[in-house]
Amino acid sequence: MRRKRESLVLGQLLQKLAPKIGATIVLEPDWNIAGQIIFPGRAGKSGKKSYFRYNTLDLNPVGASDIAKDKDYAAFFMKKMGYPVVEGKTFFSKDFAKAIQSRRDIHAGYRYARRLRFPVVVKPNSGSQGSGIFFVQRKPEFYRAMRFIFRSDRIALVQRVVRGRDYRIVVLDNQVISAYERVALSVIGDGRSSIKTLLRKKQKGFTASSRDTRIKLDDIRISHKLGLQQLALRSVPERGARIYLLDNANLSSGGDAYDVTKPIHPEFKKIAVKLTRDMGLRLCGVDLMVAGDIRHEPKKYWVLEVNAAPGLDHYVKTGPAQQKIVENLYLKVLKSLAK
Repeated sequence: MRRKRESLVLGQLLQKLAPKIGATIVLEPDWNIAGQIIFPGRAGKSGKKSYFRYNTLDLNPVGASDIAKDKDYAAFFMKKMGYPVVEGKTFFSKDFAKAIQSRRDIHAGYRYARRLRFPVVVKPNSGSQGSGIFFVQRKPEFYRAMRFIFRSDRIALVQRVVRGRDYRIVVLDNQVISAYERVALSVIGDGRSSIKTLLRKKQKGFTASSRDTRIKLDDIRISHKLGLQQLALRSVPERGARIYLLDNANLSSGGDAYDVTKPIHPEFKKIAVKLTRDMGLRLCGVDLMVAGDIRHEPKKYWVLEVNAAPGLDHYVKTGPAQQKIVENLYLKVLKSLAK
């Protein structure tokens, strides 16, 4: 059976926008995730060629992009430059710890979590889209979360919990293109329906809006989060009660986005632009946790991470204004690549 094509917005958008600058997009037909951009040349000949795969384009330097992918390395350099980052440390799977002759195994991770004091956040060091992020409060939860992460990543990051509002700021070439608040996957009770039913209704809403988010009812993170609230999928929340189902606010995990591109405080814009430049990037998604509101002057905030290939597939489906923002972003990207 032929695998279903992945639904990614980048290739489609570039095909739509490329004619505006005389460029052509060639998409690899089997999977539709890799493409070639052919820019106009002289005397009828094709010009410069550029490539993309998933959400990664030929825009950011390879070294800077690789650092951004590694949460621990990125945090090290950001802290060195004076940016407020979340306190944390990496620990290794049993086989990897043995291979590199390190004592920073799962048990060392637990001792570190105790020093930080529970609750702590546990997540893959190289993960993206919020996969494998856990908020843990006790020893059994810690070991369960770490072992889950080690199934797909040999390095886990244990961090102190910071609280506030979660924002992503997208920067391109010294300019803030968009900013939005991210709210974790949640449902609002109607006094009659179970959480499972409410989740299925939410999934139908995603499908109707062409947003390709898939809520997995058997996601270990959902059962973990509900367990901390002494709830289960069969529980029936009271009318108006908001029940959070994940700890991460990524849109790919079913989170909601609230645009703050216009009201964002200018100082936060300056921070995002400077950080992007300091990390050697041209295109960057800067993720911040703000103790307050991003509309106000910065007082207390943390840089959660930087993303050198900020996927906007879910953001673009949140409304026509967001669609326009993303189209303008990628048109500017095409013009930058053409130079």
